[in-house]
Amino acid sequence: MNPPDISIVVPTYNRSALLQRALLSLFSQRAHGLNFEIVVIDNNSSDNTSETVAALESKSPVRLRWKRETRQGNAYARNAGIDQAEAPIIAFLDDDVVADENWVQTIKTTFDRDPEIAFVGGRVLPLWDSEPPSWLTSSHWAPLALLDYGKEERPIAGQTPPGLLTANIGVRREVFDEVGKFSPDLQRVKGGIGSMEDHEFLLRMCRNGKSGIYLPDLITRAAVEPERMTKAYHRRWHRGHGRFYAIMRDAEWERSRFRLAGVPGHLYKQTAQQAVMWCARVLKGETDAAFEQECQLRFFYGFFQERRKRSSDED
Repeated sequence: MNPPDISIVVPTYNRSALLQRALLSLFSQRAHGLNFEIVVIDNNSSDNTSETVAALESKSPVRLRWKRETRQGNAYARNAGIDQAEAPIIAFLDDDVVADENWVQTIKTTFDRDPEIAFVGGRVLPLWDSEPPSWLTSSHWAPLALLDYGKEERPIAGQTPPGLLTANIGVRREVFDEVGKFSPDLQRVKGGIGSMEDHEFLLRMCRNGKSGIYLPDLITRAAVEPERMTKAYHRRWHRGHGRFYAIMRDAEWERSRFRLAGVPGHLYKQTAQQAVMWCARVLKGETDAAFEQECQLRFFYGFFQERRKRSSDED
């Protein structure tokens, strides 16, 4: 058997029905003779995930493999997939996401046209289970793991690159050898939310001189469950996101003339501005618009709590 051109890593945890839909979208790829493999990493699922993959294995038009990763967390699962992958290009697809039919071909064509590109990423658009509430505009897409930078290609490089999502990204294998894999310290585990392992990995690539590209035609679509369309979920996500940001200690973010309780001074200034805007919009009855500022305040609360906790532990 010839080695694959692309390995597609699909981490999964207790989402057998969604996983089946994700895998079927890969079975339907218009890959024009490309040889690709699918590597499913089961991160300790207790549902019928293994049976689902076994049933699909005989129907797969490409090589489909399954491995269990007992260390819990997205980073561990993705890293296990990297270890299992046999291709020079490793792409990632989440278990609650479906890939458009040209997804694999678009990744391969883009890497072929420019040998200097280290990674590619694209749009992650919503699959709504029901009509979203009025406040849930694209400015609130981050907690839903959605992304859309528009219909023009754009470079992803430099010290503060625009983010991409591991629900839709392809990376050259040698990049992992040069800059390392995903960081377990920043991963989401089970029901945890707001994690940063994908963003930190992107920063690490770019700050090590790697560059990539955002491709508007590289499209996946993510299921948006009803729970994620509630303000309670978004409040919890932003608080968790602030906590993970505090753990990450990004060098660019941490630059500040002064610090208080381990928090950079610029974050206090930014939060004060958001608080003023939140009060003004609440007084005007603009509750949907005010929620955007509230989410930023929740981020600060999570960041501040984590820094205070770590300061206490160090004392």
